[in-house]
Amino acid sequence: MRHLFVLSDLDGFELLPFISVAKQWQSKKILLYFLAVRDATKNRQSSCRADSFALVKEFELYAFWRYMRFGVSLSPKEIVMDQSWFEMRDVRNRKLDNGVWIPLRAVNTIDHQGRYGYIGYREEFFGAGSVAVPIQSRNEVNELNWSSIGPHHPHHCDIQEGRYIPSDIYEFGQENISGIHLVLEQHYNSQDVPEWHLHQDFIIVLNLKRENDTWVAPDEGYVEVARLHRTTNGTVFLLEVRADHLKDYLSARSMALYISCYRNRDEIVDDASHIVWTVNPLVEDQNGDRWEGRVTELHEGGDLYGTSMAVMHVSRTDVDFEEEVPNLEFPKDKDVRLQSWVKKHEGRKLYRVQGELWRNEWIEPGDLSVRIRRDTSPPTVFFITDSKGTHESKATLVGATKWLWFRPGVIMSLAHRRGGTLRWYSKDTGAVSCSLDCGVHFGINSIGLVTGFAKDIASLPDWQQKIWAGYNIGPEARVSDELLAAQMRAMPPNTKAPEELLPVVITRLNNITLDRYNFRLFREHADFEKVLTLSHRFRALDQMTLLGLAKDLARLTADSIDAAAIQKVVKPPAGQKWGSLKFLESLVATRTDVKDARSAVGPLFGIYELRHADAHLAGQFDEILKLVSIDRSLSFVFQGYQLLEACVSSLTRIADILEG
Repeated sequence: MRHLFVLSDLDGFELLPFISVAKQWQSKKILLYFLAVRDATKNRQSSCRADSFALVKEFELYAFWRYMRFGVSLSPKEIVMDQSWFEMRDVRNRKLDNGVWIPLRAVNTIDHQGRYGYIGYREEFFGAGSVAVPIQSRNEVNELNWSSIGPHHPHHCDIQEGRYIPSDIYEFGQENISGIHLVLEQHYNSQDVPEWHLHQDFIIVLNLKRENDTWVAPDEGYVEVARLHRTTNGTVFLLEVRADHLKDYLSARSMALYISCYRNRDEIVDDASHIVWTVNPLVEDQNGDRWEGRVTELHEGGDLYGTSMAVMHVSRTDVDFEEEVPNLEFPKDKDVRLQSWVKKHEGRKLYRVQGELWRNEWIEPGDLSVRIRRDTSPPTVFFITDSKGTHESKATLVGATKWLWFRPGVIMSLAHRRGGTLRWYSKDTGAVSCSLDCGVHFGINSIGLVTGFAKDIASLPDWQQKIWAGYNIGPEARVSDELLAAQMRAMPPNTKAPEELLPVVITRLNNITLDRYNFRLFREHADFEKVLTLSHRFRALDQMTLLGLAKDLARLTADSIDAAAIQKVVKPPAGQKWGSLKFLESLVATRTDVKDARSAVGPLFGIYELRHADAHLAGQFDEILKLVSIDRSLSFVFQGYQLLEACVSSLTRIADILEG
């Protein structure tokens, strides 16, 4: 967007403030912009073209500088859009078919300033209507335009010679060719705003779920597929869909989408000398687009300049206003009084500059319909499968008996997105998915890498394979022993992951203290389930994330202990103040000796201290790690496992003591 702005009230621009702002923003463009403003002012130009040296953001900087320097705001009346804004080259060079989002229906006032007929008025409007039609009917459809399918047409059923035509069907041409409205507008009354409905067939076949004003695809990680946009009062002004899904749908139905758009850019100024079109109006027809630019002379208030209007006042003279129940017949000429006069429009001369664009455009169907018709798409994702660096895709991996290796960060990327899950089968195996019903059996090998059966991963949808591929590496160390035992020997290991045992032992402790002392050891809190879900070894990818895991384990243990309830059983000596873990240790000591109690609770103290590890010296940090039996020579995933194992073992030992 380009601007003109008036500088007549600025005298003696100084370069120093401009340079300081330019350095702050580190932009050569801005510095050039400020220099141009200064030069324009020195040359006593009354106005300056922003399109010659600056962008909108830089222009806003100028307005801010002017306000700070002079205490004068830049009013809309001082901003004049230049000729190129009306010519819309930026819009005319773009094609909807190349966009990521496609408007199905739009009644969008993009910008509105001021009052029509007066200086400062500016408006930009975009509208669009569409209809999906059979590909074989394209030639007939090319006759349709903005007047035929624009959004000013509400949707309703039609009855033609007794034949019912549903509201989503659009018939045209002599042969009654049928198209489909993918958006239906429903009108209620003058008070309730209209509602727009996305076609049910589109929703069902793409398996979309509506959430407020968006439709998401649960099978694709809840990606947004369609979305409604509303004004602040709830009026819908745009419904757009993701191009990839739209083209899949069109391909499945052997249809194309025909869109007719209208865009208007409109402004009222007191001087239109910057508009230099050779004819008025200027009309350009090109490739289905029709653009018109015009300058119209107006009186202030909006009436055409130099025009007048005829006013007629018609009344009846045969009405008896005293009659209680009037019953009048059609009047005769003698009973009618007619008055007329001419009103000449007045007001200072202004100019309305306007650019209008009508465009008809086709959105082509996709080559394939992978989602709906289940077409087989060519491979787009490749994985390293051997030490030579060989890359293979689903084309070969689906029928192979191979395994793939991944960095452990893949589990976080998969499990901790909407619809993702992480389950444990044994100490080192489990299932992970980034979308429900798409779990992959994985195992952790001897150096902490994730391994998985190649066929399982290559059979996933492409979008899920891409996530896996981002963490794929060449083979390093053997495939997980437990995974091979389950998949090849058909002997699932009889081991347990500490992640699986953690919620079990917490529940067990709560039940023990409830039965024995009439209180739950751990208080319930709103984030418990969320923190529990995050408490797994794959959180530990480096030292900082290892400490983050320790912090969450401390939230589940030390921070959740009901110390006030324990104080009813054991109390600190006079003058001493205990923390929650000391209260727990003292409670355990009532069922065993002090040394055994301290040994049982010790790992929880270590976990609690790890949350403050950055405040400890290196030697102290090593001592804390010893409390939780962490071997720093191992990979961080194994250190995370050891941290969880220490926590679960401590809680299990405490439960055994309290229950014994």
